[in-house]
Amino acid sequence: MALYVQKYGGTSVGSVERIEAVAEKVKKFREAGHDIVVVVSAMSGETNRLIELAKAIQPQPSARELDVIMSTGEQVTIGLLAMALQKRGVPAKSYTGAQVAIRTDSAYGKARIQHIDDQKMRADLDAGYVIVVAGFQGVDDSGSITTLGRGGSDTTGVALAAALKADECQIYTDVDGVYTTDPRVVDSARRLDRITFEEMLEMASLGSKVLQIRSVEFAGKYNVPLRVLSSFVDGPGTLITLEDEETVEKPIISGIAFNRDEAKLTILGVPDVPGVAYKILGPVSDANIEVDMIVQNVAADQTTDFTFTVHRNDFEKAQAILQRTCNELGAREVNGNNKIAKLSIVGVGMRSHAGVASKMFAALAKESINIQMISTSEIKVSVVIAEKYLELAVRALHSAFELDKADTVAE
Repeated sequence: MALYVQKYGGTSVGSVERIEAVAEKVKKFREAGHDIVVVVSAMSGETNRLIELAKAIQPQPSARELDVIMSTGEQVTIGLLAMALQKRGVPAKSYTGAQVAIRTDSAYGKARIQHIDDQKMRADLDAGYVIVVAGFQGVDDSGSITTLGRGGSDTTGVALAAALKADECQIYTDVDGVYTTDPRVVDSARRLDRITFEEMLEMASLGSKVLQIRSVEFAGKYNVPLRVLSSFVDGPGTLITLEDEETVEKPIISGIAFNRDEAKLTILGVPDVPGVAYKILGPVSDANIEVDMIVQNVAADQTTDFTFTVHRNDFEKAQAILQRTCNELGAREVNGNNKIAKLSIVGVGMRSHAGVASKMFAALAKESINIQMISTSEIKVSVVIAEKYLELAVRALHSAFELDKADTVAE
């Protein structure tokens, strides 16, 4: 008998019929003798509807009141699911974040969990109840309702699993696991049986939308085994755990992530003096624009060309700031390109195997794809390429690293 925390997202509880289906799934686990805590999101589309209602009253809604409004979406779902379980003869009790209580800071709209009181949940589990908890929300020290930000139900699920020392946190979604890359781009993309927290964190930050980054960080910090499963089809999903001795036999590369939402900016002919990087990036940071990759090249004439990438939505704003910096520093010119994409290969196997980057570059060169920027870490290599070549590049790398083969390991 195990304790599972199961999280079901918006599409999984998007209608009364879907909620009934979740109740059937939970009932099967209960009949197998397991203790179950269920975390649910609002029904798909409901959070957006609530935000629009708030904006109809107040175009820039009060952050505190907006959290009060948004938290009601999950409250509807927990009541409906608890009723669906009760209808099936399964004792169930619903909890809002405040009722648990999930204590957070007071950063409305993006609160962080500080403490979870598990006493009431443990008592109800011992009494035979399935507990249904509203994801995405908590309460601060003053008693005000808070929300955790988009995708926060994943974080709620992992945090509850950590507090209860659950055997596993199962994230049910509309995909049946983590894939070597996006199956919509590569037909032969393969579902991974397991992946490390470190790899999943890289995949999530590099564009894979399967899990919220904060939930993966939380799971890694508290060593909560995470499993990604489909709400719609049965299967083993993908287990996300700590790196262990089995990693010795892991493939060099676990997956390929990509992000189309990138833009590149270059300031040319900047005087090469100490502090120039700060003078360029300081104003960009002050405008709350996040910088991703950075490359600096120093020329023989004591000038430097400085290139960095930002989110495509920030391109025009960053370009205007950089143009002012160009004039202030006496640089030559500013160039920009918002038709680029970032492509990354990820794998803990890179740590012990040389030649991974060169193999990647050779595969791209074979397809005549030019690399504009390169960034590396211990378990990833990222490149910036023209967006029009992205899908070709993903397919080429998937083939070069033989990711379609289930048992391909490093030699």
